[in-house]
Amino acid sequence: MRNIYDLSKEELENYFESIGDKKFRAVQILEWLYRKKVTSFDEMTNLSKLAIQTLKDNFIIEGLNLKTKYVSNDGTIKFLFELKDGNLIETVLMRHNYGNSVCVTSQVGCNMGCSFCASGELGKVRNLTLAEMALQVLYVDNYLNKEDQRVSNIVVMGIGEPFDNYETLLKFLTIVNYPKGLEIGARHITVSTCGIVPKIYEFADFPLQINLAVSLHAPTNELRSRMMKINKVYHIEELIEALKYYLDKTNRRITFEYILIKGVNDRDQDALDLIKLVKNINSYVNLIPYNEVITNPYKATSHARCEEFFEILRKHGVNATLRMEHGNDVAAACGQLRAQAIKGKVN
Repeated sequence: MRNIYDLSKEELENYFESIGDKKFRAVQILEWLYRKKVTSFDEMTNLSKLAIQTLKDNFIIEGLNLKTKYVSNDGTIKFLFELKDGNLIETVLMRHNYGNSVCVTSQVGCNMGCSFCASGELGKVRNLTLAEMALQVLYVDNYLNKEDQRVSNIVVMGIGEPFDNYETLLKFLTIVNYPKGLEIGARHITVSTCGIVPKIYEFADFPLQINLAVSLHAPTNELRSRMMKINKVYHIEELIEALKYYLDKTNRRITFEYILIKGVNDRDQDALDLIKLVKNINSYVNLIPYNEVITNPYKATSHARCEEFFEILRKHGVNATLRMEHGNDVAAACGQLRAQAIKGKVN
């Protein structure tokens, strides 16, 4: 049977109409699932016995199976979940002074093939379902509730390319923002893409005010094509045009993610090329110290060099931040824990 978490509000409404019931049942059920977080249909006390039995006959309520979790010295927690088909996904809880952020995975594996990233080493297996995405947030929220805290921010930056699972992504964003559910504010949700240009144009028309981040990581086509296969399909010029369209339509600032890798993209000239690329775009640059992956040769830029790179941007008037490192001691970079588990290095 289908997990009821796989249904959007519209799909629930359609289901109840199809069996001759009222559409408002959908609202009741979403409130039970996402706000009251029940684990059985019998707990839905404002539903009739007939409605409860109908749900039991057609759906299940099923959460994620935690395989293991690792707690970092800095408070970051990485959760490794095993799905029903045996595949593994990661979810990361990051604690900030402004709240608790959960990094959500959108695919089992990834086909984008970025050379510095552990997520794509084993390729894409499949897209995640709505349930598998939403339940990551619910699991972490339940975990935090025990500390009288909650999830305040969501970043869809885990394993996979969100825009390669586009329809499910939109359902996920809608459901976690829903006022009768988790009610995560749209401006507290960020989606990160490596730059699938047609989907950026589509996303500009999405009604919720979700933040958009772009994994840039290099300021020139020559360098970006070596680091990221997507740049061979959509060059930087095409990406920037799509982002300008997005800005015109939404008037929402874009974040450029830029991982600093020693001797690859952290030179003074790289900084100057980056300034030239982004200076006239309503954006800010998020500089990220590289979290090293055992299976590739890239090395992290030193902290001192990260600071120097940041200062070059700042002095030229570019809005930039230098992200604090999170969870280095628990393989918190995207895809690392999953890859280690598949290779038998995690119990």
